[in-house]
Amino acid sequence: MPKEVIALEARLKNCKNVRTLGVRSNFSDYSPREAELIRQADKIYYPTTFYADLFDTAGKITFPSYHTYKCVQDKIKQTALFELLDLPHPRTRVFYGKRQKSRILDYFPFPFIAKIPRGSALGRGVFLIQNDAELHDYLDQVTPAYIQEYLPAKRDIRVVVIGTRIVHAYWRIAPPNEYRSNLAVGGRISLDNVPDAARDLALQVARTCRWDDVGIDICEHKGRFYVLEANMKYGKEGFRQAGLDYQRIMESMIANEEI
Repeated sequence: MPKEVIALEARLKNCKNVRTLGVRSNFSDYSPREAELIRQADKIYYPTTFYADLFDTAGKITFPSYHTYKCVQDKIKQTALFELLDLPHPRTRVFYGKRQKSRILDYFPFPFIAKIPRGSALGRGVFLIQNDAELHDYLDQVTPAYIQEYLPAKRDIRVVVIGTRIVHAYWRIAPPNEYRSNLAVGGRISLDNVPDAARDLALQVARTCRWDDVGIDICEHKGRFYVLEANMKYGKEGFRQAGLDYQRIMESMIANEEI
């Protein structure tokens, strides 16, 4: 008899072929039966960042991969990895401490993008810095400072890669007078064709970074595509608007051993 498919986080709770156990802050809080299911499972789905580390140490396979979890909501690590792998990425620099921060304008003229480098999502930790006052306000909120060149664009692309293939790709259109295209700040989805070059870049990023469940954000500037960042906790609105059933997609990929 095949082993049960086990997940911890609730992301697959509506999948008919997955048993979701929930996340316990203490492993001892799992029942003896649940603990044994985890120990015997060939793979654990959505284990959380905390348990992904432990399962990797114990030699147990997870989905998403251990490597995917290592870069969750960490723009500093992602940027360093993009640069290490020579992937096209807007010019970015991290500034630590007062002395380094005082030299930001030596590297970046106004306007430029500043971000909260860890833990932010939905576009809420992204700022367009246009003058000294805005820079001062940003630096009062954040350390270290994550500064990125500003590539003006009215829209960007979200490409969702699950396993080794693209399952969805769409445009995100920025609202009027807004530099961000996130849906949380009023952006809208367009299902116009996404260029093959952007799709190819997303697959290259996922493959070389060893990420297997990720929404990759890409922009086009002066005829070239750049990877902006990776979102391991991407939303489902793009799926809904395209008429795609995310849970059924995941059920099928699990059943076919694609993930």
